[in-house]
Amino acid sequence: MAEIRKDLLRDTWVVIATGRAVRPTDLPVPSQGRAEKVQGFCPFCEGNEGFTPPEIMVNRKPGTEENAPGWTIRTIPNKYTAFSPQTEFATESNGIYSFMTGFGAHEVVIETPEHDVELHQQPAEKISEVIEMLKRRHLDLSKNEKIKYIQTYKNKGLFAGASLGHSHMQIVALPYVPDELKGLQTYAQATGNCLICDMLKQDTQDPARLVLESENFIVICPYAARFAYETWIVPKKHARNFGDIPREHIPELAGIIKKVLASMVDILNDPSYNLVINTSPVNVKNGPDTHWFIEVFPRLIVQAGLEIATGYYMNLISPEWAAETLKEKIPQLPD
Repeated sequence: MAEIRKDLLRDTWVVIATGRAVRPTDLPVPSQGRAEKVQGFCPFCEGNEGFTPPEIMVNRKPGTEENAPGWTIRTIPNKYTAFSPQTEFATESNGIYSFMTGFGAHEVVIETPEHDVELHQQPAEKISEVIEMLKRRHLDLSKNEKIKYIQTYKNKGLFAGASLGHSHMQIVALPYVPDELKGLQTYAQATGNCLICDMLKQDTQDPARLVLESENFIVICPYAARFAYETWIVPKKHARNFGDIPREHIPELAGIIKKVLASMVDILNDPSYNLVINTSPVNVKNGPDTHWFIEVFPRLIVQAGLEIATGYYMNLISPEWAAETLKEKIPQLPD
């Protein structure tokens, strides 16, 4: 049997397998991480700085030179980008069609100089350093009033869209607000409430999908999860913008990210996954009052005809079961 659940966030529907017939071991999940780390030249490795565009922002050891070895985290422009801050922003129409120029920014945050170390394998202090860099880039990109939305994400593994094995994240600054999270605005207009806040309230009262709760964050597998083991990390208090995360909350968030990723890697045999930071628009008057949060979703199966044709996702593992499995695994992991 299955349930068709309403995804209030994206204003669509998700088909959820509510039984326990499908187990993680039944899914066709190869080891998609390590196998992709082919030995050879990597432009992100320390010593190969000359093969990337010049760094935009960097943490490096004292006394080391720019665009040279000695860094710990390095942000560079994406070499193969569709968006450029040098492009003049313009919109045009041609009959019923319209387009805008490729104004924006696309950056790569190289998390570590070490080629074979994944984010979940880093100590929490190092993950804190990565989060701090993402916050700084978010705030810096927000200064350009033509930028309306900043999307931060991580593609890990072939099935998640990664083209390089060296652990990194990406930031895209856009001149428009995507409507992916339109359900937040629709819900707020209809109820006067924040959808994410109301979700947290319900999921803490009925904890079937609650994975973890800390002082300032809640981890859930959402009711209408599009992907098996899709997990959200959400600030407890209503907070619009990721760039405004208090510095004292960053170590706590780093520890949670480490636990969530490590548990998924262990349960699902090192899967490909995407990590996405959803946040409020910037430089938009009367924009939607959203609540920032992080989504992590393993890429265990390929989306096919149903998803492409209808926008309805098929999830073979219920979020309730996924939450139970993650909840059991996390305490077993080393700090």
